[in-house]
Amino acid sequence: MADINFLGRLSNLWSGFVSLWITDVEKRHPEIAYQNAIDSMIEKYGKLKSATAAIMRRREEISTRLENERGELAAISADLNAALATGQDELGIVLIQKKNALEASVKTLEQEMEQARNDAQEAKDSLLGVKSEIQKLKDEKDRMLAQMQSAQARLKIQNQLEGLSVDAEVRALDNVREHIRNTVAEARMGSELRDSDLDVKLARLRQSSGAITARQQLEEMKRARAAQGEAAGKSM
Repeated sequence: MADINFLGRLSNLWSGFVSLWITDVEKRHPEIAYQNAIDSMIEKYGKLKSATAAIMRRREEISTRLENERGELAAISADLNAALATGQDELGIVLIQKKNALEASVKTLEQEMEQARNDAQEAKDSLLGVKSEIQKLKDEKDRMLAQMQSAQARLKIQNQLEGLSVDAEVRALDNVREHIRNTVAEARMGSELRDSDLDVKLARLRQSSGAITARQQLEEMKRARAAQGEAAGKSM
């Protein structure tokens, strides 16, 4: 029993997977779903057409039988009148019995004929209805597939337009701007680090000391020349 239940559940699970797969395929290919529906309706139309033909054939058979028995009833009625006119009572009795049987048969056939007419009309209406539904489904297929293709074309164009937008260029320039800022910051940081370096400070100090010493030497040279000038004046 457990094995049977397991197999049943497994079968249901597989059926579910297949159904989902078919549904997914039909969504991605709606023309398949529409064509399957149309083919199914056409198959039903064929079966209904055969059934309608059988109903109409039965109606024609009943009509033929009814016409024949009506003709026979008319002939029996004429024979009965002749028998009564000629005093043939025994023959009249037989003809009356036959006439009664024919009248009952004609009445039954008339009822069957009425039912056959109704059945044939209903069958024809159903046949025309299915045919109309098939045509509507074909028209809907063409219309919906055209809408689908139009929507897909619009989406494709929208995607292409999005691909041509300036967002990518703006993002690229943002990256360039960020790189430039980083480069400037790195250069400024290198300059600041260089200014704070001990060797750099020492070199600047020596350069400043050298300048002071040179100025002192210049002043001393000026004083010496001035002294020489004064001595030369006194000797004169």
